[in-house]
Amino acid sequence: MKIATVMTTEVLTVSPETTLKQVAELLAARGISGAPVVDENRLVVGVVSEADILAKERWPHRPTRLERLLGRDRVDTKATARTAGEAMTSPAVTIGADRRVDAAAALMLDQSINRLPVVDAEGLLVGIVTRADLVRAFAGTDEQIASEIREDVLLHQLWLDPKGAELVVQNGEVTLSGPFEDANERELVVRQIRLVPGVVSAIVHDTASTEHLG
Repeated sequence: MKIATVMTTEVLTVSPETTLKQVAELLAARGISGAPVVDENRLVVGVVSEADILAKERWPHRPTRLERLLGRDRVDTKATARTAGEAMTSPAVTIGADRRVDAAAALMLDQSINRLPVVDAEGLLVGIVTRADLVRAFAGTDEQIASEIREDVLLHQLWLDPKGAELVVQNGEVTLSGPFEDANERELVVRQIRLVPGVVSAIVHDTASTEHLG
């Protein structure tokens, strides 16, 4: 499943010059936790979030003597920020609309972030994908999971004829039986199936033998 199918295309954005007060009002009004910061061409230059605003409400950090000796007594720019451009996290972690959903999930987990601006080949904003979007994708029906396995995984990714395989999906648990060349091919099929949103487990049987991978 591609990110383009789950992302939101109507995205709240702010400019680097937007004041943090305005950012807070916009986030509160929309009930969201962050927004991309874009320039006049919709090029993503950063992301501003609730955490950046919370930095304004925290008691200013006073460098310890050790920090001063080690040269770590720089001013906390987020604590003194007045605009989105000064408070934002930059460069922004972004992702392309043609990437797979599992790639977005990996980025969010690895970077500990809740949202990803979605960009085109030129880095211009085309949408946003959040953890909630990925959870909704995972909640897809067994019929949707089966359709993606047949049409995307088997046919388009692996160039295997889905008509030659028997596929059963129940509560996200996938069982696939078919004539596979060897254990390596079956392992590849299992790995790709597990990347389909909503798949809880996957077992692949080779109808030519009694072996299976799960």
